[in-house]
Amino acid sequence: MSVVVVGGGIAAQAVAERLVERAPGRPVTMLSAEARAPYDRVRLSSLLAEGGDPEALRLRPDAWYADRGVDLRLATPVAAIDPAGRRVETSAGELIPYEALVLCTGSRAAVPPIPGIERPGSFVFRTPEDCDGIAAAAAGARRACVLGGGLLGLEAAKGLLDRGVAVTVVHLVGHLMERQLDPAAGAVLARRMRDLGVEVLTGRATERVLGEGRVEALLLDGGEELPCDLLVTCVGVRPNVDLARAAGLPCERGILVDDAMTTADPAVRAVGECAEHRGVVPGLVAPILAQADVAAASIAGDAAAYKGTAAAAALKVMGVDLVSAGDPSAAGGVAVHDPEAGVYRRLALREGRAAGAILVGDTRGAEALLALVARGAEVSDPLAALAEAARATACDLPDAAQVCSCHGVSKGDILGAIRERGLRAASEVRACTRAGTGCGGCMPLVRELLEAETGEAGAEPAYACPCRGLTREAVVDLVRGRDLRSASDVAAACGAGRDCGACKPAIAYLVSMVTANRHEEERHARFINDRVHANIQRDGTFSVVPRIRGGVTSPEELRRIADVAERHRVPMVKITGGQRIDLLGVRKDQLPAIWAELGMPSGFAYSKAVRTVKTCVGTDFCRFGIGDAVGLGIELERRLEGLHTPHKVKLAVSGCPRNCAEASVKDIGVIAVEGGWEVVVGGAAGSTVRAADPLARVATAAEAIRVAETFLQYYRENAEYLERSYAFVERVGIEEVRRAVLDEGSGEPERLRERLALARAAVADPWREVVERGGGPAFTDLGDDPEPALVGPPPGGELA
Repeated sequence: MSVVVVGGGIAAQAVAERLVERAPGRPVTMLSAEARAPYDRVRLSSLLAEGGDPEALRLRPDAWYADRGVDLRLATPVAAIDPAGRRVETSAGELIPYEALVLCTGSRAAVPPIPGIERPGSFVFRTPEDCDGIAAAAAGARRACVLGGGLLGLEAAKGLLDRGVAVTVVHLVGHLMERQLDPAAGAVLARRMRDLGVEVLTGRATERVLGEGRVEALLLDGGEELPCDLLVTCVGVRPNVDLARAAGLPCERGILVDDAMTTADPAVRAVGECAEHRGVVPGLVAPILAQADVAAASIAGDAAAYKGTAAAAALKVMGVDLVSAGDPSAAGGVAVHDPEAGVYRRLALREGRAAGAILVGDTRGAEALLALVARGAEVSDPLAALAEAARATACDLPDAAQVCSCHGVSKGDILGAIRERGLRAASEVRACTRAGTGCGGCMPLVRELLEAETGEAGAEPAYACPCRGLTREAVVDLVRGRDLRSASDVAAACGAGRDCGACKPAIAYLVSMVTANRHEEERHARFINDRVHANIQRDGTFSVVPRIRGGVTSPEELRRIADVAERHRVPMVKITGGQRIDLLGVRKDQLPAIWAELGMPSGFAYSKAVRTVKTCVGTDFCRFGIGDAVGLGIELERRLEGLHTPHKVKLAVSGCPRNCAEASVKDIGVIAVEGGWEVVVGGAAGSTVRAADPLARVATAAEAIRVAETFLQYYRENAEYLERSYAFVERVGIEEVRRAVLDEGSGEPERLRERLALARAAVADPWREVVERGGGPAFTDLGDDPEPALVGPPPGGELA
C-alpha cells in the first residue's frame, strides 16, 4: 500500500517513523511545503535565544529517509486532493497517487486583526526564518513587546531578554499561561519574570500598533501608549484545514477524525495540529505522537484507537520549572503556596478524583501526580497525596506513568526497551526510546530506572554513535581495518550517522585523525562553523579571526585588518582573550572576499582544533622575563596550527612564574622557570576552572615543544570527541599521561610525534582553499552542500 504524508513537521515525521517500523518496505512519500527537512519546532526558542545553525534542529539526517525508502520531497506544497481518484496534485502540477493519505498540515500563527500589526518590525514566532528576522531586528532594538502570555510568548520574551532587549509581555487574559496554570500559579510565574527584568501586563487589550512606517508603540485599552520598536505576536495558532475543506472533508476548528484518526474518507487520515478529535486539537508533542502511532497502526491493518491524551506539559519557562496536567481549573483540591520561594503546588480534584495538577518552582513527584490525573484516581487526602508524590521514586511509578513529556515515553516503554534490547547506559535508552532527547529533564528518572532494572550504577560508555552502540575504539578500528576515508565510508560500513546524524562530526574527526588528514573532507559531516570556516554568532552573522601567531602582529597586518573592516563595514573589531583581532558581524556572503583581502591564514577560532598560543612579552622587553615566551610561543603555534582535535585546544607560554599569559589554566601551558621550562596540561578557565597538572620540567625550548607536541597527539588519539583536555587528564590520570608522553624508552612518544608530523604535513589553510577555488563576494553557497547519497546496511546492521 502506497502512503502519501502531506506535511513536514513533527507529526509528519512521527507518522513516517511509525509506518516504517510497522511495515518496512512500504512506499511512503512525504510532501513538505517547507524547504527544510522536518525539524523540532519545540526548540525554536533556543534558536532565538542562543542563535546557531537551524540544521541542528533536524529530526533525522537525509540518510534516514534513504535507508527506509521514504521519499522526502521538500518545497513541494500540495495544491489539491482528489479523493475520488485517490491522488494529490502538487503546486507544480504533478499528480501523485495514494492508497492511504495522511494529512499533517499543522497550523499557522494566528495574527489578531489589530490595525497596524502588519507594519515593519512586527513578527510572528513560528519558523527558523522568523527567528532570523526577530534576531536581526533585536540587534538594533531598544524595547520589544510580545503579544501573548502563553508558552510561546514567554519563550519569545526569554529569547529577546537573552539578547539584551528590554521586553514587555502584554496578555489579554488576567493571568499568564491560562491554559496550563490557575491565577495563583500565573502570579508566581509573573513575579519570577519581573525579577528577571521582564515587564508583565495582564488583562490588557491592544487596540492599535502605532508608528510612522514601522512599529513604534502599542496603543492599549484605556489610551496608554507602550513604546516599542520590535513586536512579536504569539497569540495562538490556526489549524491548516483549507486543503481538506476544499476536498470536501468535514472540518470545524480542525479536520474531524474518529478514534482511528480517519476522516470522513476512509482512505484519508489526519494527525497533529490540523486534526480535531472529540472536539480537541492537540497543541503538545505527546498527543501528536500518540495519534501518529494510531494512524500508522490503522494503515497497517492493526486494531488501534486514540482515546485522547491527558493534557500534560513539563516545561522550563523563564528558567522556572513548571508542570501542568489535566484540568487545573477544577475547583476542588488543595494548594501549597510559598510566594517568597516562588513555589506553588496544587492537586485539583473533581468529585473526589484527581483532575489536574500544577507544579511551579518545585516539580518533585510530577510523574506520580501525572499518573493520578491520567487515571482519574480517587484521592481522599489531597495534601497527603502531594507529600507522598514528592517522596516517590521512579520505581514507585506505575508502568503507564509518563517519564518523558517531550516525546510521550512512559516508564513501561523505558523498562521494555531495557529488557528487550539489553540496554546498559542512559545514552542507549535515549537512542532507543528518545526519552531525554527533548528538554532532558527526565534523565535522572531514566538513570534511576536503568540502575533499578540492571542492578548496576550504569557506567556510561562514551559512544561515538549511541544509536548503533559504537564506541570511539570501534570506529577507529573500523577505519584502520578497512582503510576508510570519509564519514560516508563509515556510514556505509556500519550505519553510524544514519539514524539521528548527531555523531557525524565525531566520525568525521576520527576519520581525519586516523588517516593523518589524508581523508575525503565532507562538509555535511561537520558543524556549521567548520562548514563555513567561521564562528557563527547569535544573530546568524559570523566572526573572522585571522592567525596572529603568539599575539605578535605588524603595522602592515594591522592596516590590512583596518582596511577590510572599513571596506566591509564590519560592525565590531575586538581584541580577543587569546591576543587576536576578531572581526564580528560578518555576513556569510562576505567571508571569501574578506579572507582574500586579509591575505592571512585562518586562526581556527571557530573549530574543534588548536586555537591560539597566548604569550607574554618574554625576555626582550620585560624586566622579569627569564625565558623567550614570544619565540617559543610562535614556534609552537607554527608547528601545531590547523590540527583538528577532539575539542578546542588553547595554549599559552609565560616567560616567568608570574604567569602573565595564564599558562597554568590552558589545555597546554609552558612556563619559564629557573633552569628551563615547565610544561603543564589539562588546565581550564571557563565554566570549569582547573589548574593544569605539571607534566614535565625540561631544560630547553626545543624539549618543551617536543613534550607539548607529544601530549597533543596523545590527546588527539585517545580523548573522546568533545572531551576537553582537563576532563581527559582527570579521566586517564596524570601518571598515565606522563608514562605515555615521557617514556622515550618505550618508543611510543616517538611514534606519537611521527603520526603528528604526518597529520601536520597534510594541513591546508581552509580560507586559502576557498579563495583559490573561485570564492568571491557573490559566493553564497558556503557549507550548504546536499548530503550525498549513501549506501550501507539496513537499520540495525552490524560491524562485519
